[in-house]
Amino acid sequence: MLRRLARAAAQQQGALWARGSGSQAGIPTHVVDLRSDTVTKPGPAMRRAMAEAVVGDDDYGEDPTVRELQATAAELLGVERTLFVPTNTMANLISVMCHCQRRGSQLLLGQECHLHVYEQGGVAQIAGVHSHPLPDLPHGTLDLAELERLVTRSLGSRYHPVCELICLENTHSSSGGRVLPIEYLRQVHLLARSYGVRVHLDGARLMNAAVALCVPPARIVEHCDSVSLCFSKGLGAPVGALVGGPKDFTEEAWRLRKALGGGMRQAGVLAAAALVGLTDAEEVLLKDHQNAQRFAKGLQELASPVCSVDLTTVETNMVMVRVDGLPPKELCQRLQTVSTDEVAQTGRAVRALLLPWTERSVRAVWHRDVSAQDTELALGKWAFVLRALGMG
Repeated sequence: MLRRLARAAAQQQGALWARGSGSQAGIPTHVVDLRSDTVTKPGPAMRRAMAEAVVGDDDYGEDPTVRELQATAAELLGVERTLFVPTNTMANLISVMCHCQRRGSQLLLGQECHLHVYEQGGVAQIAGVHSHPLPDLPHGTLDLAELERLVTRSLGSRYHPVCELICLENTHSSSGGRVLPIEYLRQVHLLARSYGVRVHLDGARLMNAAVALCVPPARIVEHCDSVSLCFSKGLGAPVGALVGGPKDFTEEAWRLRKALGGGMRQAGVLAAAALVGLTDAEEVLLKDHQNAQRFAKGLQELASPVCSVDLTTVETNMVMVRVDGLPPKELCQRLQTVSTDEVAQTGRAVRALLLPWTERSVRAVWHRDVSAQDTELALGKWAFVLRALGMG
């Protein structure tokens, strides 16, 4: 019975997809998915590694593949130890809870950073930590003078919450994948240490930052007290992240992972995928960055009044496109629709999937499943849509 239900559901989904994507005049529809780098699917090598992974009970610390991943990542990041966890959201929450053990402690972070906007306010509802958001500067950084003012405000005060932690995000997603300069990280860490405050780095896309800066990841992490790293974004694994720091920090992190329901058993099948993602990270992420640059330059060359890109902001795998003349949502809908006119004029049927980011912008994200050819197809689709609108 379950098999019959599964087959029926698959057939229904296939029918819906056929209606949504369609094939015009027998030409198959090519989909270029630029919504996020979380949409990647494991390739043959990654699937094989998962199938062949040697496993044990990770909750007892006995999974050899998880242990290999944690040791490999610790060396890569230049930290004493790391801990494998299901998601980067959990990694960030665990880190905050490790650093801010007094309820009501203050956390300083950017108002548009992922931890503050997209993680369900877990630091408040679960950890009892008070977040104080600061305005993000265009590069994804925070104003150092304002940061110091807020850090020192509670010193000797009976009224203000005590600042325990500063959280930074690198690369900075809401700023379009901008890379935090190493000198800025050094200055923040120096400021924090002078007042007994710690620094956590949300490094969900840390490897993108390292590739963009042409430095080892440890060169970035050395200016932080703890770090998270996600495997299910540009690294292409289906699930998993880790938190890294000193030995005593990761021991407390283990206890919190258990409390949050993140303890896993034969997790080596997941760690194996993460190891494959780390193996070819530099090569793959560099191609992603190059494809994003190619798209941004191509879009700029269209010289359309409706779309513009600041090439100086395209530092990694994201492109923020400013949209004028129509709502970004409408533009995205047109980009994912295939018309008979398009097939007749271009001989192709292409659906480009993107998401509106703000009321005036669309964000496109490159990943290992989008090739250079896909990038050219996306550019051609964008050019066709702008011509159809009379704006190209």
